[in-house]
Amino acid sequence: MRSLTLFAAYLSSIFTTAVADSNLSTPLSSHQILPDNFKPPEVFKNANLLRNINLEKGYVRETVNVVIENIDANEQDTYYIPFKAEAIGNVGGLEVKDKKDPEKPAFRSEVVEYDPYSPTQFYRVTLPVPLAPSAQQTLAISYHVLSALAPLPAAINQQDKQYLHYTFSTYWPSAYLTEKQKTKVKFSTADVPGFTAEPLREGKTFTYGPFEKTPAGVEQEASVRYESTRPVIHATLLERDIEISQWGGNLATEERYWLTNKGAHLSGHFSRVEWARTQHYNPPTSALRMLTLPLQVGSLNPYFTDDIGNVSTSRFRSNIREANLELKPRYPLFGGWNYSFKVGWDASLGGFLRKLKNGDGYVLRVPFLEGPKMSEGISYEKVDLRVILPEGAT
Repeated sequence: MRSLTLFAAYLSSIFTTAVADSNLSTPLSSHQILPDNFKPPEVFKNANLLRNINLEKGYVRETVNVVIENIDANEQDTYYIPFKAEAIGNVGGLEVKDKKDPEKPAFRSEVVEYDPYSPTQFYRVTLPVPLAPSAQQTLAISYHVLSALAPLPAAINQQDKQYLHYTFSTYWPSAYLTEKQKTKVKFSTADVPGFTAEPLREGKTFTYGPFEKTPAGVEQEASVRYESTRPVIHATLLERDIEISQWGGNLATEERYWLTNKGAHLSGHFSRVEWARTQHYNPPTSALRMLTLPLQVGSLNPYFTDDIGNVSTSRFRSNIREANLELKPRYPLFGGWNYSFKVGWDASLGGFLRKLKNGDGYVLRVPFLEGPKMSEGISYEKVDLRVILPEGAT
């Protein structure tokens, strides 16, 4: 019986979107269960920290560049990142790298099991090389926070602007003393009518700080209300099937989406007449009206169906440089509205499968996640990926 060895590659694509909530539905997994009285040992200090909060998409993206210093008498290789217990399940795509050498692999980071009743939970980051006493290293920490934005007001008229509200701490929540830090918040527009904790305003960017000698665990709450008249696209579930047919030399991909728009709801009834009239000048809208899926070059035979049947409002453009599938849902997706659909396509298997030099095994190299590429972004609550092998393969 022939064997087929599978490797899911392109894992970095998962960080361009966001996947979270897995910690809410399944037990946290780690190699160590921390005692219920655990407190991160104060063996580090943050010598300098710059935090960037990006609110240009329908979810929060944070990047933190921090110079850490070992203040202990021994080498140290474990750095802890705290999150509020109610928020850690919505953190996705957390990655920690060496800021000065970004080509190196990301450091190992994991949610550690901890007292479930504690208001604080932790990510544990393991440095590949222990840091010597008094030595410093610059970390580049990046992650996404889902379900953190709320429309304010919660309901608007069909053509009104949409405003989102976000609450955060101007100090980065840290388990260590921070000598100096600054927080920057970037918006997609300069229309920010509401905010607290007076920032320095520069166009589309707010700056808080610099702050000197911030103790571990200290927070200072702030909030912003800003214009974001775009859909807040969230996939509650994506089922992605990749089927290998060696006899036909074909790789068939099928994706089933359950989408929702988490933006502001309509305060009145939807007017199709008004919607059709505004499409001539294409104004900003909080409704989802189109999805673009960039496929692998050489993809063919795409299809787009929903619960009713085939959806004809789609367009497939393919040439030697690109292959784009443009999907227009059967109806515009306003805040609180849902839409489930199925999309699929074929591709030549030769571009994804190769035979091992020794033995009868094969290696499959496919994207872990493809999906729509939208300027407003799309977040995923749960992704279920299946690879379907040919009959007789193991």
